[in-house]
Amino acid sequence: MIEAKDLSKSYPTTTAVQGVSIHVRPGEVVGVVGPHGAGKTTLLRMLAGLLAPSSGEANVAGVSTATQPFRIKSRVGFVSGDQPLPPHPTPRELLIQQAQLQGLSQEVMERRLEDLINTFEMERFAALPCATLTAEQRQRTNLACAFMKDPAVLILDEPTHSLDMLSSRFLHITIRAAREAGLSVLLSSSALGDAESLCDRVVLLHRGRVLDQGTIPEVCGHIGVRSLSDAFLWHLPQLSA
Repeated sequence: MIEAKDLSKSYPTTTAVQGVSIHVRPGEVVGVVGPHGAGKTTLLRMLAGLLAPSSGEANVAGVSTATQPFRIKSRVGFVSGDQPLPPHPTPRELLIQQAQLQGLSQEVMERRLEDLINTFEMERFAALPCATLTAEQRQRTNLACAFMKDPAVLILDEPTHSLDMLSSRFLHITIRAAREAGLSVLLSSSALGDAESLCDRVVLLHRGRVLDQGTIPEVCGHIGVRSLSDAFLWHLPQLSA
């Protein structure tokens, strides 16, 4: 579960996120949709416990971002589309490191390690240095590391970034499986197609502010348009008025 109320993040020269309130229930996929620079990454990093909000509050997987952000990191699987990997370790070694950080027993670690390598089809490259991996292989490795935590919440920042069509399809399957397993899934995307095919609800974000949120039929129905792109474009003049 994710519950955020009036989250804001300000810097000396700009405000990246302004008073955002959202919620994500278990077994639900919610997409934060907007152009580059809308504040999506800032919002998701605050909810993942990686960035302190300037104001507002959030509860993620039963933990407050204000008082225990370090505990959120152990309960949330966070993956960014351009997230780098250290060059020298192999994916298998990174998964073992993640298991050790979680304090897993040797038996549980070995079982989960093999399950994840099979699930994310990493057999061909699990023993290769990360510096040699393709963008798709790096993304699969990052996802596997996120699932090694056995998270209650999955936060994905532009997860299809740098992925080709086949790799994006695999990611979509992974997200749907996470939803079926009861995880709360929050993702960001500047591609409306991802939101339309994956999300139970969407949050339209622009210049750090929420334009509208709800199911896609609700967001479109609020203003009498047929597509998510039309809904987003309709709101822009209202925002600047």
